[in-house]
Amino acid sequence: MSQPKATSTPPADPAKRARTVIWILLGVILAAGAIWYAVFTLNKPAPVAVQPVAEAQLVREDSHRVTAPATEKAQLVEFLDFECEACKAAEPVVAELKAEFGDRITVVHRYFPLPAHRNSGQAALAVEAAAQQGKYEQMAAKMFETQPQWGEKQDSQAPLFRTFAEELGLDLTAYDAAVANEATKDRIRQDIADGKALGVTGTPTFFLNGEKLTPNTMEEFRQKLADAAQ
Repeated sequence: MSQPKATSTPPADPAKRARTVIWILLGVILAAGAIWYAVFTLNKPAPVAVQPVAEAQLVREDSHRVTAPATEKAQLVEFLDFECEACKAAEPVVAELKAEFGDRITVVHRYFPLPAHRNSGQAALAVEAAAQQGKYEQMAAKMFETQPQWGEKQDSQAPLFRTFAEELGLDLTAYDAAVANEATKDRIRQDIADGKALGVTGTPTFFLNGEKLTPNTMEEFRQKLADAAQ
């Protein structure tokens, strides 16, 4: 008895199959694009508000100058963050360069607290409040010395910073008023705004005579300062 013949399936159309795959891929890409937009655009946090800068200035009249050469040959500007480990690591290097070239180069500090550092803004406020009582360098040094104690903490370190002010012999009533004063905050915001306008994205960032420095070694850094101080 003969078996019935199996019905053969017509071969798939390769062109049709390719079109189907393409449409599936397009659908996946469009879906992924919609998810990306929702996550990274619609839910993007609002940027931190800073003072608008009509014209960015590398050094302002109220910028903190930590050397005062009788005859200035050059200016070295550092944008720094007191909670930044790289800034702490660079501090001995900067101190060495200040000692070597401070009689010819004006070294200027500017605040640039990074949003990722929970207490960097409060540290800048504490330092600026101390600066209003003539203790900028002492409080800045204190912040770097104690950074391992308070850095990377998620809770506010403002009470600890206040003890630093007390240890430095500051008038605590005046200190508290300065920390709470919007003008003190505006002073820091101005530095941040200038830094952003000048292309600062991280710390420490150095400018020598208006040119952003990217030295690879300490020797290269020192040579650039030596050349500028001629």
